Amino acid sequence: MVKITADTNVLVRAAVMDDSVQSALAAKALLNAELVAVTLPSLCEFVWVLTRGYKRNTSEVAHALRRLIESASVVVDRSAVEAGLAVLEQGGDFADGVIAFEGRRAGDCVFTSFDKEAVELISANGGEARLLAKK
Repeated sequence: MVKITADTNVLVRAAVMDDSVQSALAAKALLNAELVAVTLPSLCEFVWVLTRGYKRNTSEVAHALRRLIESASVVVDRSAVEAGLAVLEQGGDFADGVIAFEGRRAGDCVFTSFDKEAVELISANGGEARLLAKK
C-alpha cells in the first residue's frame, strides 16, 4: 500500500463524481491508500471549488469535509479543520477560520481583515479579530 498526499482535484473528483474516469481513479487512489495526507491549502481550495465552482451549499460542503476527515486513513490538522468548519457552518469562509486558527497557534496573533463578516465570525467563535477600516 502507498501513502499519498491528495491534491485538491483528486478530492473534488472523488466528492462530486462528475467525470467517470477521473472520479473512479480518484476514489480508488483514496480508498487504496494506507495513508492520505490532506493539507489545509487543499481543503481551502476544496471548499472554494465546491461552493463557487459547483455551487454546492455550505451544509453539503461541510458534510463532505466531515466524511473525509473521519476516514481512518486520512491525516489532517483536525483542530484547524474544525475551526474552519465552525466559520463555514455559520455562513463564513472556511479559509478565514483556518487562517485565524493558525495565527492563534503561531503566537496568539489577532486575525486582521477588511472583511467585516469574517471578523465578526472569528470573534463569535472565540478568536480575537480586528477590522481594518478608516478612522
